[in-house]
Amino acid sequence: MEYKNVNQTAVSWEISERSVRNYCATGKVPGAVLDGKTWKIPENAEKPTRKQRSGKVPDDLLERLKLEKESSFSGGIYHKVQIDLTYNSNHIEGSKLSYDQTRYIFETNTIGIEKDNLKVDDIVETVNHFRCVDLIIDLANYKLSESFIKQLHLVLKSGTSDSRKTWFAVGEYKHLENEVGGMSTTPPKDVAKELKSLLSKYNEKSKKTLKEIVAFHHDFEKIHPFQDGNGRVGRLIMFKECLRNSVTPFIISDDLKDFYYRGLKEWKTEEGYLMDTCLTAQDRFKDFMKYFGIKYSD
Repeated sequence: MEYKNVNQTAVSWEISERSVRNYCATGKVPGAVLDGKTWKIPENAEKPTRKQRSGKVPDDLLERLKLEKESSFSGGIYHKVQIDLTYNSNHIEGSKLSYDQTRYIFETNTIGIEKDNLKVDDIVETVNHFRCVDLIIDLANYKLSESFIKQLHLVLKSGTSDSRKTWFAVGEYKHLENEVGGMSTTPPKDVAKELKSLLSKYNEKSKKTLKEIVAFHHDFEKIHPFQDGNGRVGRLIMFKECLRNSVTPFIISDDLKDFYYRGLKEWKTEEGYLMDTCLTAQDRFKDFMKYFGIKYSD
């Protein structure tokens, strides 16, 4: 089979290269394969069609996110989710980018920073996280799977300094033992088995409650399947699963970090710590939804 690159495809489809990459990353181009960091696209591949939409603005969160994402709408809830989720999740993990710097990168696709000394990885992972948010929106209604979880990690960590380390498995499970918060996690040899078991149990029910989503998050973080990036991948999964199950999603903000970590640590003896933290974050997100005219359930 003959292939074209992203640039050639963008020209023939009369769209941006970013749109071509997004179509490939979300599985909308049959036969497209990722060769290293480059997409190879079958030369006979057809441009994915976009659904025609009515003039009515949807008041369902997922539909609104999809609409605003596809139309590149600025200043809506998609814009808010991208910046708030990316800034807070990265900041919890030690990123030094400010909220305004994160917003500037999203809005302009440039850095535009003169005085601050910033880590290249912080910038790369910020851009990558924006792509991850797009993935959880595009694939929100798909059942949670190992392949999707690995895809999130691949997108998040691609192009970072970690990705150039021989022992660091981007998009694959960890090779070396690691700890989180001074606590042991699942040994590398057992990760695949334990995560398969966790997913099997989680997917037994077609509809999940907030508590079941949060419980899965705790168990996922306890396994800690990747060498790094587990927290961000886990929080992206929570947001996706809330969208899929019509549960009001939430963003763990940096000011809730200590309560969040305490909740994860104490979950087995006191579930209320983590649940209260998530409910507080959920109440804040309901305020966003109310402002943008989006319905939510109490």
